[in-house]
Amino acid sequence: MPEFENLLYETLDDGRICKVTLNRPEKLNALSNPLLMELGEALHDAEGDPEVRVVILAGAGRAFCAGYDLTTARHPYKGRRYPSRDDKDRPLVGGIRTSMVQVTDVLLYFWNMAKVTIAQVGGYCVAGGGELAMMADLVIAGDDATFGHPGTRGLGTPRNGCIWPFVIPMRQAKELMFTGDSISAQRALEINMVNAVVPRDALEEYTLNFARRIGTQDADSLAVHKHALNRYYEHMGIYPALRAGTDFDALYQFTGFAYKWYDKFNEAMESGGGFKEALAWRDGPYKDYRAALDHVTKR
Repeated sequence: MPEFENLLYETLDDGRICKVTLNRPEKLNALSNPLLMELGEALHDAEGDPEVRVVILAGAGRAFCAGYDLTTARHPYKGRRYPSRDDKDRPLVGGIRTSMVQVTDVLLYFWNMAKVTIAQVGGYCVAGGGELAMMADLVIAGDDATFGHPGTRGLGTPRNGCIWPFVIPMRQAKELMFTGDSISAQRALEINMVNAVVPRDALEEYTLNFARRIGTQDADSLAVHKHALNRYYEHMGIYPALRAGTDFDALYQFTGFAYKWYDKFNEAMESGGGFKEALAWRDGPYKDYRAALDHVTKR
């Protein structure tokens, strides 16, 4: 059984089901670079296991995932694998795009791996967490789940924004993109973002039983079904859409509002106000995500 620093990896039901759990509960399972690299490795391990039929992706603690971890450095770009910069230490679009492509590749691998995948979502599933969950074949949500992408308020264009039009109506996709607002699990069900909503205390058992039902067939037959369906959507443009979305995400970093966010982020970190202060500046005018702010650790 592989061991990871930022994930829990286990197999259930004689190996038919693999459960991968994002395991940074103190950070609401925020996606750090090490976690993302481990996730790619874990997904490869699960795909290479001939016994595994279904992969469940969950989050430890009270949230599925609250997004990308921006608190690990004093600047949003420092610490990325290709932090290309000029002689004045300003980030360059080439390096930013390259680091984003590496994340997109993990998302696309999750989309197309030869196993049925289920996102088991409880609590916050926002920003990068939403990008990740949307790439699963199926999404089961607890009744406390929250979906949205506040990162559109100064951080970038979400890559999963390019898959939203495949699963939810156009006007809802545009509303979520333009406002960064969040929606409830029930609203997500109404617009076909998720497959089912169940009480939070029944979420794990329901998802496991759902995986067992799917796992009645062998892994190879399920893979044929999955790839047949995926090819249909891929011919409609999911791959080029996510690639284009990544490029637009890189371009967004150089907009005026993005620079305002970076300035405020650095100011808050240097003054001691921390990440929570920066988020309060960004989300304050919208008067939402207050509960999330209460659980952000000051740095």
